[in-house]
Amino acid sequence: MIALGINIDHIATLRQARQGIEPEPVLAALLAEQAGADQITVHLREDRRHIQYRDVQLLRSIIQTKLNLEMAPTAEMVTIAKELKPDTVTLVPEKREEITTEGGLNLEKPGLDKIIAELKEAGIEVSLFIEPDVSMIKLGDRLGAQAIEIHTGAYANLKKDDEIKAELQRIQKAAKTIKSSGLRCVAGHGINYKNIYGLLQLELFEEYNIGHSIISRAVFTGIEEAVREMKRILNQ
Repeated sequence: MIALGINIDHIATLRQARQGIEPEPVLAALLAEQAGADQITVHLREDRRHIQYRDVQLLRSIIQTKLNLEMAPTAEMVTIAKELKPDTVTLVPEKREEITTEGGLNLEKPGLDKIIAELKEAGIEVSLFIEPDVSMIKLGDRLGAQAIEIHTGAYANLKKDDEIKAELQRIQKAAKTIKSSGLRCVAGHGINYKNIYGLLQLELFEEYNIGHSIISRAVFTGIEEAVREMKRILNQ
């Protein structure tokens, strides 16, 4: 069975638009779990633009599946992760001016090996969100990562068939490298109900983290139906 992680950041985005109390991200997480989500993913950004500390704290104590905390590799975030103990930490790049994450993490960042080691020592699985680049994946393995999440944003934004085919080949090569390294192989960013099929045909990913597309569909169908439909697609 292919696992589905639901990113609920944009539930919090809607709440923060008025700095109010609704919609409640924790409720969205519980409904997603009931509909078959295997994991809840949240990105606690340094500027707290959507998910707040209290959201992660509540999720850690309430959800019954896994909690995946996306975060920048900083001392502040490492302290928070060690306190809250998510099942997985996914280290991602972060820029204040970006609307959403624009690319993979630069693994040549000084001190990254120490951050990974510190999180692992705390009993937290460490995943790295990186581009489908074989050399970066091999570096991630050497740094001690236990999972690699391939940034699929470039693939998701392509329109021409030949470009899509070429990017899928690049992703396939990267995913095979992840698998041969003995790491968990994950995909995320920009995945929707249509472009997911190209990735599924590779038969390499054991987990997908999907947020914006599912939350967008949930506006019209409800989050439970939106999650169920994606689960059907993943495991049909």
